[in-house]
Amino acid sequence: MSVTVYAVGKLKRGPETELVTRYQTRLKRLKTTLREFPERVSKVREGADLLAALPGSSFVIALDDCGEDMTSPDFARLLGERVDQGQSLSFIIGGADGLSDNVRERADRLIRFGRLTWPHQLVRGLLLEQIYRAETILLGHPYHRV
Repeated sequence: MSVTVYAVGKLKRGPETELVTRYQTRLKRLKTTLREFPERVSKVREGADLLAALPGSSFVIALDDCGEDMTSPDFARLLGERVDQGQSLSFIIGGADGLSDNVRERADRLIRFGRLTWPHQLVRGLLLEQIYRAETILLGHPYHRV
């Protein structure tokens, strides 16, 4: 079972990279790989790059401002179901202009991190933290306090 984050743009050295690295190293069961794609002139072109890289059998979750709001336990259940089925997970984070319609259509689920707008570079750290939180919820670890 693999978890891959496909993201437009390259993280530079700094706090965002440190945050991503911190949560990547904490993950045990849901080891997560980050694949970065160049920022393009249009989100249609960025979307084509992302879609070309996706494995065909992967369950795709795209982060989109029109996606559904989820609680951390709901997110953990979603990931747990996929893990139990042995299905690989692909998360997509678009560039500064968001996702193309083709990416939205390909996604099995669209989710968002609230109604606020987040910088696409920062969203990687938020996503990795939520994947880690999901792992701890699934394992019964006390990291997630309710």
